[in-house]
Amino acid sequence: MKLALVSTLTLTTVLLSGCSVPTTPSAGPSLEGVFSEPVGRSNATRIPNGSNVALGLVYSHNTQANRAYLQDYQANAGTGFGQSLLVQEIHDAYVATSKPDLAVDWVKASLQRQFGSVTVYPDMQSLRAAKPDVVAIVDSRSQLITSRSSDVEAKVSVDFYDRHLSYIGTAQGHDAKALSPVWADYKRSEDIVADINEQQKVQVRALQEFDQSLNNLLSKPTDKVSMLDNRNGQNLY
Repeated sequence: MKLALVSTLTLTTVLLSGCSVPTTPSAGPSLEGVFSEPVGRSNATRIPNGSNVALGLVYSHNTQANRAYLQDYQANAGTGFGQSLLVQEIHDAYVATSKPDLAVDWVKASLQRQFGSVTVYPDMQSLRAAKPDVVAIVDSRSQLITSRSSDVEAKVSVDFYDRHLSYIGTAQGHDAKALSPVWADYKRSEDIVADINEQQKVQVRALQEFDQSLNNLLSKPTDKVSMLDNRNGQNLY
């Protein structure tokens, strides 16, 4: 059994290389940089869906920054701060629980079960030119374990708009967990691995909550489900 000595020595290594540990990007409004003008509310009472409905997706700036953060986190776990970890299982847990495309792949797969076609566009200009039946903006954010914090959080939301880019409704999921300090002296390596694995469970629970929210949104009139009234960063006229 690997005892606290391992985690204590590893803590020293991680702190010495702390400057290479990726930090969570600052989150802005979910629609920042997406629309160039205020967005109105659609008269639609339901979000069109089904095999004949084409959905166009755009990833928000938060989502793009989050993917870059996770790519950096995973790369550092493999070659940066994680390379110096004394226990291979700890290194592997960091890599396995920081998949950059977990959220976007999950969300896309969920939407593909509800719409006839789902196409990701690089920007709103390309999406406007394609004229899909429904437009969706995907916003995702993650906060993972570092040597400075063991608070883990995941958020994902999809804002839906009609073909005229008027807002219809939102599906969203969120989960968070405050863990005891990963590198506490009393922790065995297997306990550290278990805590690191919790960060993927947090991400998955947020996505499962998103799926429930999506099913609820698509099965009921939009005035019966939660809207964006209290969310920051969007003007509805």
